[in-house]
Amino acid sequence: MAVAGFICEKTAVKLKLADMKKFPKRTYSNPAQFLSDIGFILKNRRKLKESRLSGFPSPAFRERLMLAVTGVNECRFCTYAHTKMALESGISQPEVKALLDGDFGNCPSGELNAVLYAQHWADTAAKPSAEMQSKLEADYGAEKAGFIHLYLRMIRIGNLSGNTADKFLYYLTFGKIGLNRQP
Repeated sequence: MAVAGFICEKTAVKLKLADMKKFPKRTYSNPAQFLSDIGFILKNRRKLKESRLSGFPSPAFRERLMLAVTGVNECRFCTYAHTKMALESGISQPEVKALLDGDFGNCPSGELNAVLYAQHWADTAAKPSAEMQSKLEADYGAEKAGFIHLYLRMIRIGNLSGNTADKFLYYLTFGKIGLNRQP
């Protein structure tokens, strides 16, 4: 089997190309992607404050969005943190597991389309189809759709940063640490 090129002299551990397929689905491949996401949040920080003051989305709704995206991106750190926050917001443990597994059957009807959109948004690496964007705006209005996008971008930063850190740890420790998706 091909070797990635890292060899630990003390233990003679070789990282195989097959091991690299264990990496989480999404990571930042360059600093510009990270800076673009951070820039979006900074540019829209007033809207984020407006969202919090308006109460939309509710804490449980926010966590459903976060878990839908995290379920796609498979960030173990975000899975742990947002599971805890979802439980604190009143979402049941079975629903948390279902959301992470992509099963949205228990979502409240008023939130379902946004949660489905969040999954699509993550599946397309933050490049949703125009049709799905239009549907989100039609269902929630431009302002609320904008709030949803802010939270989606925030969880993307967390997911991709966590996955990138996991990948770095994996390389740094010759496969001993990192990439274990179970918190």
